[in-house]
Amino acid sequence: MNSSTEIKNIAKETIKLEVDAIKKLEDSIDDSFVRVIELILSAKGRLIVAGIGKSANIANKMVATFNSTGQPAVFLHAADAIHGDLGNIQKEDVVICISKSGNTPEIKALLPFIKSMGNTIVGLTGNIDSFLARESNFALDVSVEKEACPNNLAPTSSTTAQLVMGDALAVTLLACKNFTDKDFARFHPGGTLGKRLYLKLTDILHENSSPQVDSEATINEVIMEISKKRLGATAVMKGGVLQGIITDGDLRRMLEKQSNFENLTAKDIMCVDPKNMEKEALAYDALQLMEKYNISQLVVMDGKQYQGIIHIHEIIKEGVV
Repeated sequence: MNSSTEIKNIAKETIKLEVDAIKKLEDSIDDSFVRVIELILSAKGRLIVAGIGKSANIANKMVATFNSTGQPAVFLHAADAIHGDLGNIQKEDVVICISKSGNTPEIKALLPFIKSMGNTIVGLTGNIDSFLARESNFALDVSVEKEACPNNLAPTSSTTAQLVMGDALAVTLLACKNFTDKDFARFHPGGTLGKRLYLKLTDILHENSSPQVDSEATINEVIMEISKKRLGATAVMKGGVLQGIITDGDLRRMLEKQSNFENLTAKDIMCVDPKNMEKEALAYDALQLMEKYNISQLVVMDGKQYQGIIHIHEIIKEGVV
């Protein structure tokens, strides 16, 4: 059993070797990389990303990243491709093949068929003198000096380099296409990330989200409205115009100061100029505002028209955090 110090040193050395591999990768960003980006941007088809072994796992992740950033992509396992899955490749698709050695039997068998179909091939390889590099229209160098594996065998630094090159391609394409956060939201409608980017306050408002009392309403009427709508607050209105807001906290503070509140009305205890946002504002932005000012309720407006009140629990329940 290795000592605690030895275990930590092994982990640190692994990280150092992979960081060094990524730093070296910067030198591979040359005119060939630019031409690959231009090729993909002008292509009318999809990206087909092929690999085998650990490179296939990297290809799968690259496809997921491409698709989520607006670049249609399909994963193709090199072994399956030569046993029937070549039909996934269409005439105008660009094919990215990933292989550390660039000389695996499956890649050697696959490339001639792809070339015969007339598709452009981009090779990602750790061996720039390999079969893959020679047979590709463009070759991107993802070579590493040493694997992080102590035996220099298990794909570690090399797969990290492949992954980072894939990210470099995806992010560059994203920037060249002016892909915005709104575009990103269209491809991520589910989960926390998607909801942060598209869920608006108007999507959360419902029939019971607009408690309101007249500015001359009695304290009993205020309490009844807050209790009825169950949002811990009510808007105070006068002639259809928002005057302020009364929260549970305002009622408690009133009770601390007043022994007799029979003659008090809503306007006497309301908070004027309450924090508010437009109904089309993102729920996540509203949550950040509420956290900044340590408030639980936020008034929702449509211009100068009162729309309702959002409670912080309603936003959290929607899963934006």
